Amino acid sequence: MEHPENSEEYKGLQVNSGVVSQPVINPYRKSQRLKVPELSVNDYVEGILKGDVSILGRAVTLVESTAPRHQEIAQEVIEKCLPYSGNSRRIGITGVPGAGKSTSIDVFGLHVLRNGGKLAVLAIDPSSERSKGSILGDKTRMEKLSQEKDAFIRPSPSAGSLGGVARKTRETIVLCEAAGYDNIFVETVGVGQSETAVHSMVDFFLLIQLAGTGDELQGIKRGIMEMADGIVINKCDGDNVERAKLAASQFRNALFLFPPSASKWKPEVITYSGYYNQGIDVVWDMIDRYFAYVKKTGYFEKKRNEQAKFWMVETIDEQLRKHFYGIPEVRALMQQKEIRVLNNEQSSFTAAKDVLDCYFQKLKEQ
Repeated sequence: MEHPENSEEYKGLQVNSGVVSQPVINPYRKSQRLKVPELSVNDYVEGILKGDVSILGRAVTLVESTAPRHQEIAQEVIEKCLPYSGNSRRIGITGVPGAGKSTSIDVFGLHVLRNGGKLAVLAIDPSSERSKGSILGDKTRMEKLSQEKDAFIRPSPSAGSLGGVARKTRETIVLCEAAGYDNIFVETVGVGQSETAVHSMVDFFLLIQLAGTGDELQGIKRGIMEMADGIVINKCDGDNVERAKLAASQFRNALFLFPPSASKWKPEVITYSGYYNQGIDVVWDMIDRYFAYVKKTGYFEKKRNEQAKFWMVETIDEQLRKHFYGIPEVRALMQQKEIRVLNNEQSSFTAAKDVLDCYFQKLKEQ
């Protein structure tokens, strides 16, 4: 195709043909990809119990997979690892974006490792609503911790389904505990719906707050404050010290307005600086006191049992929903009913009843 620049009016210009496009694929690359050997259920279990990080990572990938065959293997692995789980301290960490969650986890984790523990960090990474992709870059913000051999950091995409990723995170906790990690950090997406899901799988819920951001009123609202077992004000350094102390005082006053928690533990408010590594031991002493308190009162085991029952019911709900929408006739009828409801030809309640009747009829036919 001739370039318009080659016409007479542009005769003073010259267009070069350019270089020949190079092949996209490396010609020296082997035509056949190296296949990773498949592992049996026993291979996974043995590797996990030995603390093999590579096999643990592959097992978590199976848990996160939506393929039925992978899910079947993953559930068998989880069942066999279950007797070796439950021996860790599960700590949920949440806070508004920019509060310093990743930086705090970095220094908290190093504190755990210095005291002879092993740490697994499970970070729920938000997924794009458009592309459905996630950055999964939490390791880059935990520079020191990611280099430690006794630390396992695993980001997981939320993929738009908090319930799904929460269930997978809980199953990943079981695998990490079986691999010998006695401290589990679960980092949430940020203040929002994910906190409820994470709160239902951890023993201690830590809320990271900031001072001087105009968020004090938001911070003392019910919901996230009622779930917190400890509140820490980050970035208490430099000229922000006084503001951090003032914010801590405001949060302490706000806590008096809330009814006592089920554990009867009174949440503490502490200031610290994750960036400058100041006050980390004070925060961790609070967490130690909490675990000593709930184990003494018996609340620790009670909460673990309630969480196990909660996730059994959640799993049943999820499977029922998947089975319901998995029947083609039900999906087709739903589309028809949606049109009738939008056109005001049928009420939402009778339309739902018709769809459910169709579902139950299909169950009888199976």
